[in-house]
Order: sequence, then structure tokens, then C-alpha cells
Amino acid sequence: MTEALVLGGGGVGGIAWITGLLAGLTEVSQNVTEPDVIVGTSAGATVAAQLGRDLGIGELYARQVEPELQTPEIAVDVDLERFVAEIAAVMRDASTITEMRRAVGSFALDAATVPEPERRAVIASRLPSHQWPTRALRLVAVDAESGEPRVFDNASGVSIIDAVTASCAVPGVWPPATIDGRRYMDGGVRSGANADYAAGASRVRVIVPMGNAELFPSEKPLAEAVDELRAGGAEVVIIEPDEVSRAAISAVAPERRRA
Repeated sequence: MTEALVLGGGGVGGIAWITGLLAGLTEVSQNVTEPDVIVGTSAGATVAAQLGRDLGIGELYARQVEPELQTPEIAVDVDLERFVAEIAAVMRDASTITEMRRAVGSFALDAATVPEPERRAVIASRLPSHQWPTRALRLVAVDAESGEPRVFDNASGVSIIDAVTASCAVPGVWPPATIDGRRYMDGGVRSGANADYAAGASRVRVIVPMGNAELFPSEKPLAEAVDELRAGGAEVVIIEPDEVSRAAISAVAPERRRA
């Protein structure tokens, strides 16, 4: 039986929630942190890259809730409603999903953000190890110019820091990541979870800090991807936050990680 773990996006709050959830499951002997393959998008890419290396899940949890262990983050003021309205305006004249992604990519490339090296340094500090894990890892990003998705894995020949930075590059908030002369933005521009990249696994656990919400038009929204996985014979379990956790996740300030 091949097991896959799919970790979706959700900002710094999403990283904390996924980590806390995995730690809690491990405490009650439901350890799901050692699957055959992990698919990570945005916040999920960070957690995916942290698993299976130098620190156990208990230590990763402590890094979220203990102030002296928390990694430094760049404070950013994001009004979610305004952000969604800006993205909708950018995509208004596009007629296909690929054109919409290209429009979002242009928006991301033109946005005034922190310098790319500064953002990359934050991602590097999040990762206990800068080496790819031995298990299969698939981290999703989107080419900001072509609008095409790219999945970085253990065989890509790309630094795991760069792969995570690309997958976490929220358009308009963080700078697109430069890899091999191309610029990449957040994998959530394709799908909040990209669960279809777990195809082939017989058991799939999908952990989504944002639930079924898709901030961008997607040819593979979560519900459709799950239907396809199940039609292919996979057992699929979806885990999403309750209302209290969702409220904590939506507060994007780094100091809210403990909540």
C-alpha cells in the first residue's frame, strides 16, 4: 500500500496548524508523518520539507509555540478581502485559466515587495535541514510568466530552499523566486492543495488549512481532485480546521502562530 500526505496552503498560521495537528495525531498513536510521498503547496511545502530530516514532530511543534524557538518572519500587513479584490481585478479580462495565471504572474512580478534574498533567508531559517529528504517530495509552484505549474522533487536538481521559496511566493505579497532563470510564484495559484499530484497512491490524507477554499480559479479544485483519486481506487481522508482554528489561521501575523 502506497501512502501519500497532501499538505495545503495557509500562510504562517497554516504552517503552525498543520504542525500542531500532526503533533497531536502522533501523540494519540496516529503518526502520519512518514508516508511514501508528500505533496506540499505553499505553507504545506514548508512543513513537507521539515518532515523526515533532523527534527522530530515534537521539536517542530516546539518551534511553532515557544517564542525563543520560533524562526524570524517578515511582518506583512495583508487585508484578505482587498487582496482577493485586487486579484479578481487583475484576472478580469482573461478568458482561460492559463491566461488568468499569467495575469497574476505579471501582477506578482510588478509588485513592490521585500528583496528576494531577504525572503529566501526567511525560508532557509524555517528548514532544519537544507537537504532533500529521502522520501519522495513534490513541491508545487507556478511559472509567473507562462502560467504553467512546476513540481519540484528530489530529482529536480534544485535547492530545497529555492523550491519551498517558490511554492510560498504569494503573488503581490512576496517576490517570485528565481530558479534556473525563471521566476516562480505560489503553488496555490494552481490549487490550494494540488491533491491530484498524489495520484497513484492507494491511501491519501489531505490536510488543508484553508478547507475547500480556492483563492484562484483552478482546473483541479480539491473536490474534483479527490473524486478522481477515489475513482482511481484510493482511500482519501480530508482534514480541515474547525472554526476556532480557521480564525487563528486567517490572522496572518507571525505572532499568532501559538494560537
